[in-house]
Amino acid sequence: MSCNRIGLYPGTFDPPTAGHLDIIQRALHVVDRLVVGVAVNVGKAPMFVLHERVGMVEKAIEALGVDAAARIEVRSFETLLMKFTKDCGASIIIRGLRAVSDFEYEFQMAGMNVHLDPEVETVFLMASEQTQFVSSRLVKEICLLGGDITDFVPGNVKERLLERVETERQKNSNK
Repeated sequence: MSCNRIGLYPGTFDPPTAGHLDIIQRALHVVDRLVVGVAVNVGKAPMFVLHERVGMVEKAIEALGVDAAARIEVRSFETLLMKFTKDCGASIIIRGLRAVSDFEYEFQMAGMNVHLDPEVETVFLMASEQTQFVSSRLVKEICLLGGDITDFVPGNVKERLLERVETERQKNSNK
């Protein structure tokens, strides 16, 4: 008897990092299929537009290998998370935790989500020791200031970030 547990790992992924990929790989131990939900987040001003972020996540997942990639689907969404969870057929929301400050926010969100739909569980995965300090915000900042981001993002993401930073520098120098 196959359970076919579907999990949803939502986020802005601006940009996707090694930490995101770590959680994606580890989530495959918990669920049979994983939907990576790339969110339109009106509260943030992303560096990359939605389709760029979806593309970067898809490309990074390809590097995980055929077996893993076959169990993962990347989808964008701009609706309430719990509605998107139902639309995906997911019964589990995967969230990554890096620090105590993450837990406080995620704990509130999980409480609200269970109130909206008690049939959906939230599973927290602790960031690995190698990625617990990595965040999209810090990666962008390091890149903007000329630092090396090689260890923090997949190769395809590094290329896109460097291109975007160079484009922005050229735009600013032409003003």
